Amino acid sequence: MSVTVNAKIELMGRWQPDSRGRLQEAALALYSERGFDQTTAAQIAARAGLTERTFFRHFADKREVLFGGSALLQERIVAGVAGAPDADGPLDAVSRGLDAAAAMLGPFRRDLSRQRQAVIAANPELRERELAKLDDYAEAVAAALRQRGVSDPQATLAAEAGMTVLRVAIQRWASEGDERDLATIMRDSVAELRAVATSS
Repeated sequence: MSVTVNAKIELMGRWQPDSRGRLQEAALALYSERGFDQTTAAQIAARAGLTERTFFRHFADKREVLFGGSALLQERIVAGVAGAPDADGPLDAVSRGLDAAAAMLGPFRRDLSRQRQAVIAANPELRERELAKLDDYAEAVAAALRQRGVSDPQATLAAEAGMTVLRVAIQRWASEGDERDLATIMRDSVAELRAVATSS
């Protein structure tokens, strides 16, 4: 029985390692070359040597290539906050959550992170989506702090400040000229936040 070209590609795709990673790399390259709006899921799949069907097994849509790990990242941050020692204050607990974020994101290739940040910066819809994700993280972190007995507005302030640190640290990590690892940048950014708070 003959096998169609698409079926062959699909079979190859199943046996190739890290299809998700290949799709992410292909998507970021195309978003950089053509722009986010001008790129289709089919084009991403073709660039990765996979089928469109394989793309949709990994991602709900082409935006999720950029934001697909958000739920897991939020879980890791919240778990870091919730698992902080009882003696930790609100910002210390948030710092534990940021350490967890760095542990998850740090192994991600910096060149891909740079491409991702550039694509988001160039697209207002994507910038809004990223800010909405950060708001979701902040709400979840504030809830975790309240479960630790932190009262408002301290829980809200610490959570919002922490997510600002997360955003700034990732931007620094993705920028040219700053070769520190993400965990170091996170910790240095928290230290800078503390310095601002104590100097006012």
